[in-house]
Amino acid sequence: MRITEIYTSIQGETQYAGLPCTLVRTTGCDLRCGYCDSAFAFHGGTDMTLDQIMAEVGRLGAPLVLLTGGEPMLQRDLPALAARLLGAGYRVMIETSGAHPLDALPDDVVRVIDVKTPGSGESHRNRPELLRRGLRPGDAVKFVVVDEADYRWATEVIREHELGGRTEVLLSPVHGRLDPKELVGWMLRDRLPARLNLQLHKYIWDAETRGV
Repeated sequence: MRITEIYTSIQGETQYAGLPCTLVRTTGCDLRCGYCDSAFAFHGGTDMTLDQIMAEVGRLGAPLVLLTGGEPMLQRDLPALAARLLGAGYRVMIETSGAHPLDALPDDVVRVIDVKTPGSGESHRNRPELLRRGLRPGDAVKFVVVDEADYRWATEVIREHELGGRTEVLLSPVHGRLDPKELVGWMLRDRLPARLNLQLHKYIWDAETRGV
């Protein structure tokens, strides 16, 4: 597998925010979201075997592992890695654009699908069938919101697919572009069944800091 970095920090987002977590960041992505904060993972990286990845995750020691990128589902051996991590007793999550099928993933992997809003420039890559049948109560769907137009679009998707009653719904303001207070105001105004999802690591460390 092609790996950009493996490190331990807190989980910065999702329903597991704040928990110690090892992040396995794969290399390569076939989307180019306008607000991407991990473009450094588009190219480069290091080829690692599954044994090498498992050894590094074991050395770091956190019980929660996030598979992220880039786009992790571009890696052919990603499902096999997830299965090995689960077999070793880790809690395993994946953050994915949802532009690729997730059927090969083991059932116990927590799926966080980052639905692309119009403000990302990549909303045409969304797979509505994943919202209809690919989410369980322990999974999450995330919307990164650029502005109020993005927020209104997200609310329509949430209501169309009745996501609030089926899975965790996360709304994230683009860091440095949308004031979280504005997003909270819209959520409260509309009584939206969703959770505010701030990137904690960008408030603890500088937003551009790597490996935290």
